[in-house]
Amino acid sequence: MMDYTYLADKLFPHITETPEQVEARYPKRELPEGAKVTRMGPSPTGFMHLGNLYGALVDERLAHQSGGVFYLRIEDTDRKREVEGGVQTIIDAFSAFGLPFDEGATLDGEIGNYGPYRQSQRAEIYQTFVKWLMKQGMAYPCFCTEEELSKAHAEQEANKENFGYYGKYAIWRDRTLEEIEAQLEKGMPYVVRFRSQGSIENKIKHDDLVKGKMEVTENDQDIVILKSDGIPTYHFAHVVDDHLMGTTVVVRGEEWLATLPVHLQLFRAMGWKAPKYAHTAQLMKIDEETGGKRKLSKRKDPELALTFYAGQGYPAACVLEYLMTLLNSNFEEWRRANPELPMNDFPFSTKKMSGSGALFDIDKLTDVSKNVISHMKAEEVYNQVAAWSKEHDSEFNTLFTRDKEKSIAFLQIGRGGKKPRKDIAVWTDVKPYMDFMFDELFNPDYTMPERVSKEDAVSMLDDFAQVFDENDTPDGFFEKMKTIAEKHGYAAETKAYKQNPEQYKGAVGDVSMVIRIAIAGRQNAPDLQSVMHIMGKDMVLKRLEACKNAL
Repeated sequence: MMDYTYLADKLFPHITETPEQVEARYPKRELPEGAKVTRMGPSPTGFMHLGNLYGALVDERLAHQSGGVFYLRIEDTDRKREVEGGVQTIIDAFSAFGLPFDEGATLDGEIGNYGPYRQSQRAEIYQTFVKWLMKQGMAYPCFCTEEELSKAHAEQEANKENFGYYGKYAIWRDRTLEEIEAQLEKGMPYVVRFRSQGSIENKIKHDDLVKGKMEVTENDQDIVILKSDGIPTYHFAHVVDDHLMGTTVVVRGEEWLATLPVHLQLFRAMGWKAPKYAHTAQLMKIDEETGGKRKLSKRKDPELALTFYAGQGYPAACVLEYLMTLLNSNFEEWRRANPELPMNDFPFSTKKMSGSGALFDIDKLTDVSKNVISHMKAEEVYNQVAAWSKEHDSEFNTLFTRDKEKSIAFLQIGRGGKKPRKDIAVWTDVKPYMDFMFDELFNPDYTMPERVSKEDAVSMLDDFAQVFDENDTPDGFFEKMKTIAEKHGYAAETKAYKQNPEQYKGAVGDVSMVIRIAIAGRQNAPDLQSVMHIMGKDMVLKRLEACKNAL
């Protein structure tokens, strides 16, 4: 008969704390009824992708909508995958998207009473619970070599059996104390495995917050819960941490569904209530070559990396809003009904999440981005463009921030109201949208409307220079356009021209287009009187003169 207490004490002599003492340091959270506790648990691999943000947005909404807690835990138990600066990459990525963590790891330590929030600093906590499992006979040391595991794998492949460590392949499961001690005396490395009582003949009922009611096959594998370096595997670490930290909902990608039976089994073995699980559908895209759907790929798709969006100039709020259209099928309808409300007012629900793949579409993101930016205040657009251009376009930043009031006034044109202008989808659009406001960037195309002769254009510019008033209203400006039109034989009303085109050279729109081209150097620009008011009289008269000289 194996003396499990003796074995546990022999393997973990340095662990003197009991599970009860550890749990006493993590009291039950005092939160309102129905409040959810969620966590983001990325690994510091140096790469943060859209899927991380997609899941984190679900975490954040579930927690904060319910008056709960959203925390950041760094899952750094896999040292082989960790890269230098990986934690900074994680924290920078989430802060760039403004995701507000209530607790967790920070660059210079941590915030909250449920830490440490880095798994690499929690080794003795995990070992305390592994020691307890071993005392119950639910865990054991395994001295299998890589060669032995490879041989078992090959045999399973030849026999078309399930891969893994179970049944007759679990060769250290029932070894005697003498055999174990003999290996220990030789200084042989070992891992600790969980002794599964499961069978693949059994099904477990599971109610997933996204996938709904489902049945999964019970786990029969004796999985590794503690590696030979004394650090736990993800499977065991997250079970211990989610219990101690009071996690109520675990949001993760559907690729983790295969390991769900292991995790539910571990919670049961520890005597703990498992959190709810929400397995999110994978982000897909249409493959340009095949026309079929495929997963977003790190190798093929630059838009998978979170750094892509700042580089392209997508505001963080726009990316989050677009992700919300993928997460909840009723969000777009809500947004149309509430164009001015902040996104966080939307009643997010896991019930409205799709169980199948969410299709990522960069064109749709761009449309969402245009819409979001069109509802921003001019000063907010200014602040974001100033910050973005400082990092990504210093030449433009110098010009854009030279006269803050002028830049804000320009961005204000056509903003507000039921149909705001939608010229800007990404911050890279701002420079070509307003470059004509800066003499340094002004590169005019003086091609005049085809109905206007060169002589007429020069004369119109002269006439306008005589009557220009920078403080005119748009209506006052248009009255002047009508007067100039009539003087040169152009219809003062477009309607009149359309009814009798043979009586006129053109219409009033041709005249205002001549002025627009002279001032902006192109045919498309925001409301001209507003633009000229911002430019001021000297700049406008200089532009009119330069155009005349060029014709």
